Amino acid sequence: MKKFLPVILLFISIQLIAQSKNEAAIRLSLYEQIQCWNRGDIEGFMKTYWKNDSLMFIGKSGVTYGWENTLKNYRKSYPDTAAMGKLNFTILDTKKLSAEYYQVIGKWYLQRTAGNLEGYFTLLFRKIKGKWLIIADHTS
Repeated sequence: MKKFLPVILLFISIQLIAQSKNEAAIRLSLYEQIQCWNRGDIEGFMKTYWKNDSLMFIGKSGVTYGWENTLKNYRKSYPDTAAMGKLNFTILDTKKLSAEYYQVIGKWYLQRTAGNLEGYFTLLFRKIKGKWLIIADHTS
């Protein structure tokens, strides 16, 4: 039980800040993404993305379609934990678009010995089989 206490307390604090249970679940999934990234676990980081060929990732190189292609791009850009660095997000806005969709706008920070990186993102979440998943990610 002690292992899960920090996560439970974090979830409670997110729930208090968030406007709804759905928003809290989305914020928790983003927190879990950060934890996975900072452990060097890109596949764990990708669990928040829709595992489908229709997933859309828009970055500096253009549009990438599909979960597998997005994973390949992450692995190519971040081949080891030094390249990955330590990730953090600042959520700037969450907006409920419908019962099935949420938009999240935020800022990302990557602290690395090779040089820090930062930018912004817009995420489109969709509730699929009871779980909030990213179906489109525009990161700059």
